[in-house]
Amino acid sequence: MKYLVLNGPNLNLLGERAPEIYGSTTLAEVEAACHATAAELGVELTFAQSNHEGGLVDALHGARQTHDGVVLNAGAYTHTSIALHDAIEATQLPTVELHISNTHAREAFRHHSMIASACVGVILGFGTAGYPLALRALHGHLNPKS
Repeated sequence: MKYLVLNGPNLNLLGERAPEIYGSTTLAEVEAACHATAAELGVELTFAQSNHEGGLVDALHGARQTHDGVVLNAGAYTHTSIALHDAIEATQLPTVELHISNTHAREAFRHHSMIASACVGVILGFGTAGYPLALRALHGHLNPKS
């Protein structure tokens, strides 16, 4: 099995941007934790980030033939992107929506997700520890007997 962990805008600034909200863990440290979790699960992992909506759509399209599932932290595009919603549906890849912060405890505009209805589940509010949780949830969804 092969999973894609896809990160949206501003996540390249993890550890620097608003540490009171997102913590001090860097994206490189998140990637290392994801690779460690993937190794425990016995799966391959691709880890990517783009600040561009089209780059995220392209990554989802590219994963269609090569990956079995996706963990997607779409950042702010979560709340605005019909294109990402449609890309998730079009690929038919099981996708877990992920957020570091609890978006429901933040500004009102962050309370609605445009992509949640296309995803198999949502994990939010557990900081960067949500990434391994999301990988395990995706793996459990794809391997219900494991």
